[in-house]
Amino acid sequence: MAQRAVWLISHEPGTPLCGTVRFSRRYPTVEKRARVFNGESYVPVPEDGPLLKALLFELRLLDDDKDFAESRDSCSHINKTSIYGLLVGGKELWPVVAFLKNGMIYACVPLVEQTLSPRPPLISISGISQGFELLFGIQDFLYLGQKNDTELYTKLSQLPDLLLQACPFGTLLDANLQNSLDSNNFASVTHPQKQPAWKAGIYKGKPQVSISITEKVKSMQYGKQDIADTWQVVGAVTCKCDLEGSMPNVTISLSLPTNGSPLQDILVHPCVTSLDSAILTSSSIDAMDDSAFSGPYKFPLTPPLESFNLCYYTSQVPVPPILGFYQVKEEEIQLKITVNLKLHESVKNSFEFCEAHIPFYNRGPITHVEYKVSFGQLEVFREKSLLIWIIGQKFPKSMEISLSGTVTFGAKSHEKQPFDQICIGGTAYLKLHFRILDYTLTGCYADQHSVQVFASGKPKISTYRKLISSDYYIWNSKAPAPVTYGSLVL
Repeated sequence: MAQRAVWLISHEPGTPLCGTVRFSRRYPTVEKRARVFNGESYVPVPEDGPLLKALLFELRLLDDDKDFAESRDSCSHINKTSIYGLLVGGKELWPVVAFLKNGMIYACVPLVEQTLSPRPPLISISGISQGFELLFGIQDFLYLGQKNDTELYTKLSQLPDLLLQACPFGTLLDANLQNSLDSNNFASVTHPQKQPAWKAGIYKGKPQVSISITEKVKSMQYGKQDIADTWQVVGAVTCKCDLEGSMPNVTISLSLPTNGSPLQDILVHPCVTSLDSAILTSSSIDAMDDSAFSGPYKFPLTPPLESFNLCYYTSQVPVPPILGFYQVKEEEIQLKITVNLKLHESVKNSFEFCEAHIPFYNRGPITHVEYKVSFGQLEVFREKSLLIWIIGQKFPKSMEISLSGTVTFGAKSHEKQPFDQICIGGTAYLKLHFRILDYTLTGCYADQHSVQVFASGKPKISTYRKLISSDYYIWNSKAPAPVTYGSLVL
């Protein structure tokens, strides 16, 4: 289990190269081993320049990359693993582990201890799991607790020395780079307890467990009696367990209030060791009844070193958080708009932000706006043909707000004005953007006192919750034909 090379590349759209290599490290001894193991199928690790161009192309991150490429975009090359083959100098470098996070591309080339022709199955390449472990460790080191760009650059400058100790000769000893920074006592590669193949190192430091629940709510509201509105909640539970020992055991419980909406379609991380059958069989396909399993949802697990998604779930909440009505009437070169929004009484009236975006496609720039708003303020982006209604952090006591007015447009310019194939004629929408902290629509929460940790030391346990809007649309009730959810994602 070793790495031939590691890169950190900042994605910079709009620049000539669309990216910059911030850090790279090659391991010549591992490269010699790759030459021996791979034989005639061996492809050398390229220089940073060709690697940067090939990787950005494969990840579809080049600004001018709009054409179909058979080698990358055909149905036979659908990638679901973050493992790629890069065409460099007429040869394909494989496997390359790469992913984009927070504007930074993390990439490495694991050593494959056999010939690459034919390609061996991914599960047989132990260096791939170690590569992910290393990249996730670097990601956590760079961004956990980072407050500004200066601190990021400082951490990048520390990486060469840290990898000398945490990953000597391309072999990962400790994925928690903060350990290497805080102490000179590094974890041994041998442990009295058997070390799993997917866990390349152990944690050494203050024990702590962080649990974050993020729910995203989607909605399609039409304002028509003959068309039913739709909405859906999708949740993700992200954990970070900094615990000493090679195989610490943790049990995390998710709970619901008395009136909470049961969790369904639950998918769990492979580190979960066992699960109640009632959790696995709860499905959104089945009709809801009083017998639906409503928790607590217990997840016994042996956590990896890096941050991981403990589980995903859906839920059928009774109502969307914000009910809306949007109407557009066309009068020559003007549009008459009416918007009514109502926050449901059960929803926490405390937003980090809340705003409604009202775009106007296939028209000229906005030349004049007359409006009346009962709450918040309206911003006009004339060239973008866009209105943004900034609602703020709270709805008024009535929980209801309204906006009405007329919008006048100038001559249409196809080069600059926004175009959309769906929003033609009276078909138009309003999109809500909001975030509520310390709140979930289902009521789901992680109780600090219910978290069980079987490891040395008493850990600090932190829990977080938030609700975020995602694809939250309110369509023009005067539209000539309904817009389906499927057409929206084209």
